[in-house]
Amino acid sequence: MITILKKEFRSFLSLLIAYVVMIVFLLITGLVAWVFSDTSILEGGYANMDIMFNTAPWIFIFLVSAITMRSFSEEKKAGTLETITTKPISDMSIILGKYFACLLLVLITLLPTLIYYYSVSQLANPIGNIDTGAVIGSYIGLIFLAAIYVAIGIFSSSLTDNQIVAFILSMFLCFFFYSAFDMLKNIDLLKGSQFGIDWFGIGYHYSNISFGRVDTRDIVYFISMICLFIFSTKAVFSSRKW
Repeated sequence: MITILKKEFRSFLSLLIAYVVMIVFLLITGLVAWVFSDTSILEGGYANMDIMFNTAPWIFIFLVSAITMRSFSEEKKAGTLETITTKPISDMSIILGKYFACLLLVLITLLPTLIYYYSVSQLANPIGNIDTGAVIGSYIGLIFLAAIYVAIGIFSSSLTDNQIVAFILSMFLCFFFYSAFDMLKNIDLLKGSQFGIDWFGIGYHYSNISFGRVDTRDIVYFISMICLFIFSTKAVFSSRKW
């Protein structure tokens, strides 16, 4: 697994698209957090980063889909997948190697946003008057969100040899699992089961953690969803042997 992880991560660093995607993410979050008057932290008058954490899940849909779209699609198209599978590496090791390489790149992209936390903390009156617990909870939520999105992206890429199709499918599935259940709860026929519907949505659990409430039920949900898509990817990947 480590060998695949290193190989994938090095290949990411050699691609221009990886840097473009990272810059686009940081540019958009920076504009939303500091420049646009409707969302700027400076205009809000409060020392918090809520606007960034509310916007990041939507930007992540694009970011993660762009990073993961080539994971298996490119290997299939180039015919190199067969070469990898002839080596003494298990299917799960290949999948997890690619998974963690993509996740590592997303987390590295997230690191520079810590500058925003430092800036808000210094601009607060008095200095340091910021809800650090809520910020930590929100970052934990973003990490779990990225982990699920990457699992969805890897799964999408395993279904096709076309990177564009993998990209679109990944974006759709990420969007669906993040917000569709929140939309369904507003349907009159389903209002009686509102809590049950909410529970299946990523957005519900992400919101809980973002408020600083790190509940074991939310952690179990995130881990379960990650495992679901990882094992779904393995099922698709293993089907080549049938």
